[in-house]
Amino acid sequence: MNFSELFKQTNQLCKFSPNGEYLANCVQYRLIIRDVKTLQIIQLYTCLDGIQYIEWSSDSKFVLCGMYKRSIVQVWSLEQSEWTCKIDEGSAGLVAVRWSPDGRHILTTADFHLRITVWSLVNKSVSYIKYPKDTKQGIDFSRDGKYMALAERRDGQDFISIFAATTWHLVKHFESNTRDLQGVEWSPDGRVLCVWDSILEYKVLLYSVDGRCIATYSAYEHALGIKCIAWSPSSQFLAIGSFDQVARVLNHITWKTVAEHTHVSTLDNASVVTYKEVEKRPKVIRPDRTWPPVSSMFSVQSKYEVQDNPVQIPMVKPDPDKPNPKIGVSIVSFSPDNKYMASKNENMPNALWIWDVQKLTQVVLMLQVNPIKCLQWDPHHPRLAMSTGNNKLYMWSPTGCVSVEVPTEASFQVNNLHWNPDGTALLLVGKDRMCVCFLTDPDA
Repeated sequence: MNFSELFKQTNQLCKFSPNGEYLANCVQYRLIIRDVKTLQIIQLYTCLDGIQYIEWSSDSKFVLCGMYKRSIVQVWSLEQSEWTCKIDEGSAGLVAVRWSPDGRHILTTADFHLRITVWSLVNKSVSYIKYPKDTKQGIDFSRDGKYMALAERRDGQDFISIFAATTWHLVKHFESNTRDLQGVEWSPDGRVLCVWDSILEYKVLLYSVDGRCIATYSAYEHALGIKCIAWSPSSQFLAIGSFDQVARVLNHITWKTVAEHTHVSTLDNASVVTYKEVEKRPKVIRPDRTWPPVSSMFSVQSKYEVQDNPVQIPMVKPDPDKPNPKIGVSIVSFSPDNKYMASKNENMPNALWIWDVQKLTQVVLMLQVNPIKCLQWDPHHPRLAMSTGNNKLYMWSPTGCVSVEVPTEASFQVNNLHWNPDGTALLLVGKDRMCVCFLTDPDA
């Protein structure tokens, strides 16, 4: 495990290219493209204003930069540095922008979600889609890039439109049986579209591409409902994280629950391995002496210790007077080989739960000193990277877990992390700095 030096970045706008060869990051109005292996700058672009969003095209040949304040999108080419593209929404405003799967069309969303505009980089044609719903996950493309599902709101009703993502022709338009649709997500095989309702009503609907409702699932009524969902890579399972602190797993044949994973406050299961992070503070003999000035010399070391069960898991009591209470399962995520599922319960922010998908049981509990900020699976192997807002990187695999301090002289706190698509590197993102961690192949 090797770490790079720190590089500047703003607004945590740092992304690996889909082919894993390049790293893009922003510093105010500048877009910097680096080679991942050497981290040398290979392209430097200057935008018209401060950049608020960046995204790579699927073929890693183009990068778009969104400047929402000025309603402008600029597109840059890696192969032809003199080629430029500027999209100006003008008075319509701009709140979101994204690539289509073919990497040759750009979708922009106007202020107040009045419309979505599809811009073609090939023939400069422009298409408009009306009535998009104002929700975070209101649009999703199938993995094969064939279809786009769009949540719409017309006359006080929720609708879903399926478009062919190559021609932008409407394939199917149907009403969804939701009160206030919150999100849509295709299964990885592109056969099923999952639709879920707002937190006030627990309802999951599964639709086929032709608009047939295959199944409806509701775990309970008259309480806060769904917090998050996740498909397994094989499309065989759908995990639902709920406000009642339970992660439910549905199967793809009957769409009934095969497991209900509860997040208990006291874990008393001998088959579960509990790793607890333990900090070891260095002894300072002369506190009045400031030499040596290197901050990492006096940083807190930590390691994992295996705890005997039963284990009491620290809980945070949510404030009943505040909206969106910090309670319930906020993260469910499957490993790429479909063997494990990780979950995090909001009112147990320091605990990570890892479940065996095949045995439908819990296998690991990880207790951190600080609340977990971010976690992501390696795209190719069953290993998990995690950050807690300090200067350490935490990793788990079936062979065990490790805590590694990021070796930097300046103070650097890891708030976010991203895997390189080939699994050979991790991008660690702080407040205004970033660092690349190079890893070895676990199968090597």
